[in-house]
Amino acid sequence: MGVAIRTAGGDDRELVVRLLDEAFQDDPVSSWVFPGAEYRRVTHHRLMAAFTDATLADGRVDLVEDGSACALWMSVPAGDPGHGGADGGDDEFAALRHAVDPDNERVEMIGRLTAGTHPQGRAHEYLWMIGVAPGRQGEGLGTALIGSVLDRCDREGRAAYLEASSERSVRLYRRLGFELTGEPLRLPGGPLMYPMWREPRAAGAQA
Repeated sequence: MGVAIRTAGGDDRELVVRLLDEAFQDDPVSSWVFPGAEYRRVTHHRLMAAFTDATLADGRVDLVEDGSACALWMSVPAGDPGHGGADGGDDEFAALRHAVDPDNERVEMIGRLTAGTHPQGRAHEYLWMIGVAPGRQGEGLGTALIGSVLDRCDREGRAAYLEASSERSVRLYRRLGFELTGEPLRLPGGPLMYPMWREPRAAGAQA
């Protein structure tokens, strides 16, 4: 049975923020940005809200119809670093920190570090985040969300990019055609992030 997916709008904002907040509470990168379960519980949702607002404004949020999973995508032109890392990018990262958690330098740092590894020179679809409700993981919802965009990438000859936050995620994304690109990004005193790139597949290529 297929997974019904639609494009989220402004009316879906709170649903998307809540979904991302719940999905990433135990994520290694979120745990590094907001160390401590209680601190994360009361603060993490503000960063997810900032990411959601940015994507609703400039990208696209794909949402499983029943609200169980979502994916945040940005279409990145050639020459755009895709993370707000162009001229003035530092100001954007600082503004994010002040809006989300002013005393937490890691909010700003994560933006700068990922911007520094983001590929440039080719247009691509950037999977910023994908979240599945904790009680619905393992049902193939994330694969369905990503697959719908990758099918379009293949038709249009467009690449895709993401940063995996765990080795388990790397294995999942490899099955969808992503490959590691460059060196892993080590967060200071924290986990690794794994930049991954996917070339478009020719029609008829095997999965």
